[in-house]
Amino acid sequence: MKLFRIPSVLVLVVSCFLIIGCSTRQKPEIPGKGYTRLSSQKADFLAQRIASGMGDDFKWMDLEPGIMRNLDYISRKNPDGIAATYAGMSISWKMLEATNRNMLEILPKLERNPELLHERFVWFALKPRTFMTGYYEPWLEASLEPHPDYPYPLYRVPDDLQSVNLGDFHHRWKGDRLLYRVEDGKIKPYFDRKEIDFENALEGRGLEVAWVKDLVDVFILQIQGSGRLILPDGSVKHVLYAGKNGLKYVSLGKVLIRRGLMKREGMSMQKIRTFLKNNPDMIEELLITNPSYVFFRLDEEGPFGSMNQPLTPMSSIAVDRSVLPLGAVAALTTKLPTRESDVTRPFARMVMAQDTGGAIKGTRVDLFCGSGEYAEFLAGHLRSYAHVYFPVSREFYESLSGN
Repeated sequence: MKLFRIPSVLVLVVSCFLIIGCSTRQKPEIPGKGYTRLSSQKADFLAQRIASGMGDDFKWMDLEPGIMRNLDYISRKNPDGIAATYAGMSISWKMLEATNRNMLEILPKLERNPELLHERFVWFALKPRTFMTGYYEPWLEASLEPHPDYPYPLYRVPDDLQSVNLGDFHHRWKGDRLLYRVEDGKIKPYFDRKEIDFENALEGRGLEVAWVKDLVDVFILQIQGSGRLILPDGSVKHVLYAGKNGLKYVSLGKVLIRRGLMKREGMSMQKIRTFLKNNPDMIEELLITNPSYVFFRLDEEGPFGSMNQPLTPMSSIAVDRSVLPLGAVAALTTKLPTRESDVTRPFARMVMAQDTGGAIKGTRVDLFCGSGEYAEFLAGHLRSYAHVYFPVSREFYESLSGN
């Protein structure tokens, strides 16, 4: 399906060179991929849709702390530097700062004047549409001391886990890192899930930060990246992502489908958990298909995203930072699953790009659903197509383009 007319693409590319300083060495525009400016009529319709779709459980001012975190993150960047370049359009840190400041300024007014979303911003649609998933903060029964009721450890980053920036060796590897260990003077891949969880490769080294009741809970916690530990005395500790072993992530859901153990239709984390509970003899066989392993640290607050800032439930998203940079605000429209089979509900909201993920590539986004029972349900079932819209401060845009 043709997503936009060629003239729109040409206008966008020319505008990109004029207002954002695209390099003449940029890759040529790929039809059907990139940012396309919305017409005034479509931007006005989008503003109305966002205003009506925020929901009674969320207020505009709820975004204020997250936008302040965006600005704090952006303030540490070179204003003239490029935050991201995608299909011919470059986004500068200066642009992101101006857009966040404008959004922060109008937040108190949007309840009564949602038209400001159209008046104060130029809107671009991100193409192609995104596949959207969700993640959440699981709760685990845990102990900070070893105990027979809590046999499964959570580990901190091991001291012998080494890292090297491959970009220092060749430009083609820029942005890639190699994680490894040294044994007998030779570089080797770090221990995988089988070696750590089932062969005790890290046992006796004092690396444990906590112990939990269920190994499947450990596996799910590693997929989500952070969680809350409910301790025997009822107190709570946040357990946060600290690092990984550098091996490839393999989706257990895809493994189950490929082996004919579960159907693709209706696949969810809850169904995977149920399958493992009903087939305990297969737990080791299935978990070790994913060699990737995550290490943790404890904190009094969280969860934190890739900006090292707290996430906002139902408003923070994980993104591919080369497409939508960290610190960006955006509008997201999609449909969310409900507990009624085959019934969805519309969702339209301003969101903030504040996290990343190994599986989040291209235009795909991952919505942080929060914590608790509903967040677990939503994150486990969310598999929707969505549209992402990127606002640019109109004042900033017009000051550079002369439009």
